[in-house]
Amino acid sequence: MDLLPGETVVKEGKAAILFPSANEVFYNPVQEFNRDLTCAVITEYARELLSQKGVRLVVPGEKERVVVSLSEESQEMEEVQEGEQKQGLEAPVAVVGEPCEQGLRVLEGLAASGLRSVRFALEVPGLKSVTANDCSARAAALIARNAQYNGISHLLKASQRDASILMYEARGRKDRYDVIDLDPYGSPAPFVDAAVQAVSDGGLLCVTCTDMAVMAGNCGETCYNKYGSVSIKAKYCHEMALRIILHSLDQRAGVYQRYIEPLLSISADFYIRVFVRVRTGQAKAKHSASKQALVYNCVGCGSFHLQRMGKRICQGKNSTVRCNTPSLLQFRSALLHAGYRVSLSHACKNAVKTDAPPSAIWDIMRCWEKNHPVKREKLSETSPAFQILSTEPNLQACFTVRQDANPQSRRRQLVRFQENPHANWGPKARARAGGAPPDLDDRRKQLQNKRKKPTADTSNLKNFPCKKFRQGLCSQGEDCCYSHEPQQEKDTGATME
Repeated sequence: MDLLPGETVVKEGKAAILFPSANEVFYNPVQEFNRDLTCAVITEYARELLSQKGVRLVVPGEKERVVVSLSEESQEMEEVQEGEQKQGLEAPVAVVGEPCEQGLRVLEGLAASGLRSVRFALEVPGLKSVTANDCSARAAALIARNAQYNGISHLLKASQRDASILMYEARGRKDRYDVIDLDPYGSPAPFVDAAVQAVSDGGLLCVTCTDMAVMAGNCGETCYNKYGSVSIKAKYCHEMALRIILHSLDQRAGVYQRYIEPLLSISADFYIRVFVRVRTGQAKAKHSASKQALVYNCVGCGSFHLQRMGKRICQGKNSTVRCNTPSLLQFRSALLHAGYRVSLSHACKNAVKTDAPPSAIWDIMRCWEKNHPVKREKLSETSPAFQILSTEPNLQACFTVRQDANPQSRRRQLVRFQENPHANWGPKARARAGGAPPDLDDRRKQLQNKRKKPTADTSNLKNFPCKKFRQGLCSQGEDCCYSHEPQQEKDTGATME
């Protein structure tokens, strides 16, 4: 295909996407890791479903598949690998770029340029069809061009519809999509209801939220209007934002006797990405009430308290004793020695997730402080640190490093936190229907000397007498804009000087 005037080609993954010179169709390079992760999740989801139908997936470049168990139990890893080996090489094969009759039907509701859908068609095997939808006519035309440019028009179809209407029309059991991807500019709240109904039983729902400021505590009332929860400002705001969107999805699913199974969630400074499976089951849908809780956050030490509908209390904490900090392996080992579960967090490299209550965590810190004492004379008697250290620990912590305190991902030196390629790496401006605004330097040139108040026209001021000349105070002479000529009064005809 020949490029149109002003078009450029952007390459990401295995896709090459055409973009107009003006910012008529939204494109966010920051979400590249988001799209990489989505392709990987859908590939594994397709592998799971098609293996039940006797279809084997062939992923380009995959020589040896490494399965990492989230529970860190080697027995589960061996069972998964043995099951794949027993599948055999005689089964039907699903390859990338070719429609699979028993494959997945994928919908990208807010496709913009169609980059995500093009990557699905080029990188994910086992797809029956991919529908890339956008309400913009220019975006839909660009999606069709990108499908043709990448040679996947037989697999990817462009659609120009309202996303909610398109999904509501697919509520029938035979019309539902196996995978629905929502990546809006801002909140996905207007599309969640339709998406929950349009995804098949056991289907995969991929949702992105880019209104992190709302979900992280800056606008609690707005968060309640969109997601049915009030966000608060805390150090764990990113983790709480994940809970808020999962709670919102579960609430909408519960209305239709469906429930969600969270598979994977990731939170960055400016967006949230969650992957959930939506299943039908009235009994489990009623259990969603037990997942709701009220959060009480302490402004003193930062600990928070969860009240689960008056039935169960879960608590967490934040590190205010002001003593030397134990290493991450020592702290994780102490929790494991005490009989609690613990894992690392994707939100903060120095944070951990654990089911240990604050009482146990503070006991561990009290034991650590006994070996690394702080200067008590510098602590105020009313400070949280003084009150915490004044209590004797009920738990005797052991800080001997355990082998299982170092997770598999860390031992294999896998990347947990993605690095920004350059400074000021963040979301870009919303797409403008009239094209991209001019550069800042061009705007300055256009507005140069135009912001001052315009000078009034003085050509007709010579018809009016100069008051200062009549009083003998005008020093402008002939340069004065007012008249120095004698004026005749209309009524008396007398001469005025």
